[in-house]
Amino acid sequence: MALLRIYKYGHPILRMDVKRIASVDHEIETLVADMIETMNDADGIGLAAPQVGKSIALCIVNNGLIDDDAEAQAYINPVIHEAGEEIVRLEEGCLSIPDIREDVDRPESIRVSYLDLNGVEHDDEVGGMLARVLQHEIDHLHGVLFVDRISPMRRKLLSKRLRKVASEGRVETENI
Repeated sequence: MALLRIYKYGHPILRMDVKRIASVDHEIETLVADMIETMNDADGIGLAAPQVGKSIALCIVNNGLIDDDAEAQAYINPVIHEAGEEIVRLEEGCLSIPDIREDVDRPESIRVSYLDLNGVEHDDEVGGMLARVLQHEIDHLHGVLFVDRISPMRRKLLSKRLRKVASEGRVETENI
């Protein structure tokens, strides 16, 4: 397993739509293991493939931070089909935007379909923190960052800090 570079705010790959994964193969399995190691090393709760320089529909969630008995899980080609009506505002951060945290409104529950690492299809209703993390990570797969979901005024107030993150994160290597 290897630690991967986490691409920072301002890198173009974070704004691209991703490609669906045709099949779960050894390359995907290795990438998932590397992403889990990278996420854990960075003390993250989730990580999307674009954040490590891969423009594919893959994200992982450290379910152990949500439920003590759970392990990190891969979500391949995830799609949100429905969102609950109850909206909850909670603080979010992002490994690609270090040291910036803001309140973000998101639905409390979602219905999401995805493939697991064994290629098995799932269609799950999820709520609470898992729903929030999945929404955040799936946003990454569509080039949307959590700062896009805050008010224009808050974004303007953060603009200097965001430019600083962007200027510091222009390294373009695959691995560290």
